[in-house]
Amino acid sequence: MAAPRGGKRPGAGRPKGCKTKRRREVAQRAVAEGITPIEVMLLAMREAAERNEMAEAAKFAQMAAPYIHPRLQAIQHTGREGGPIEVADMSRNDLARRILHMLRPEKT
Repeated sequence: MAAPRGGKRPGAGRPKGCKTKRRREVAQRAVAEGITPIEVMLLAMREAAERNEMAEAAKFAQMAAPYIHPRLQAIQHTGREGGPIEVADMSRNDLARRILHMLRPEKT
């Protein structure tokens, strides 16, 4: 009988954390050696802004932004079980009851 092919096998694949470990080592070495690439970009941006060269400062800001500010992710909203969002008219009393229900602490 032939050996099974495909599927998950114990010990197969890249060891967990090996890619992250290498990147962390490179980053720590860069910090230990002195100035990092992000620091260079920020320094160049600030110097261009001080010279009132905003177009050049914006280029450096655009390069540095992904390292400082996370990207916003698109979120798709759906209703129950992936269906459309249901909207219903409610009286003020019904709305107040629902809000109170949400704010009421759970009994444990």
